[in-house]
Amino acid sequence: MSEVKPEEHNETLDSQAIHCPECISGILRLRFMTYFTWLNDELITVPNFPAWVCDVCGRREYDHRAVSWLNTLLNPEAGSRKKRKRRVSPDRETHLPKKPIYPE
Repeated sequence: MSEVKPEEHNETLDSQAIHCPECISGILRLRFMTYFTWLNDELITVPNFPAWVCDVCGRREYDHRAVSWLNTLLNPEAGSRKKRKRRVSPDRETHLPKKPIYPE
């Protein structure tokens, strides 16, 4: 395996750096922090949540994939099967055949 020197690794990260849209001079860096959100009347806290934080102004942008995943988990209908309404034909409700048995 090839070894990556710390200097080379930093240069690779800097070439992929995202500049802060707020202050423009800062760079957004991946950090893990506590995420707070409300679910109905309950405050939900999620430790070690990925966020992009500006190293100059401190602006936070939470990772979109992680937020989507969290919303899926917090969805009250997550894991439950969708209830489908059964279509019942009028003939089935009365248990009568569609055509008369005896011709008229």
